Amino acid sequence: MNVTLEQAHKGILAGLTKASDMDKKMNIAVVDSGANLVAFVRMDDAWLGSADIAIKKAKTAVFFQMDSADLGKLSQPGEMLYGIEVSNGGLISFGGGLILKDKSSGKVIGAVGVSGGIVPEDVKVAQAVVDAILSA
Repeated sequence: MNVTLEQAHKGILAGLTKASDMDKKMNIAVVDSGANLVAFVRMDDAWLGSADIAIKKAKTAVFFQMDSADLGKLSQPGEMLYGIEVSNGGLISFGGGLILKDKSSGKVIGAVGVSGGIVPEDVKVAQAVVDAILSA
């Protein structure tokens, strides 16, 4: 099972609302379990460079079936995955990429990536997207 376009749209709408409430301009990406882009939005005046980061955060989460921040902990100097961020065409190993798991089976159905604010802001918007998708 994969995240559907309908779910992705619902999630992105929730993310846009959260970002607007925070007065932040965000890029929001949703990928399926194969790291294929399902939906993407760049708010007016959101940083251009953050578009790529949002997509890579989502892909990073799917590739390793964990939130991007969790991969970041494992890829610090001296840790077992140090340097992994240069693999797979470039990974993002800080917060804002959240995994999507089917509630009934626990299987990964995709991931969300958000970029445009500081990391805690990205995570808040990403969580709003995840919550909306999983409540669909």
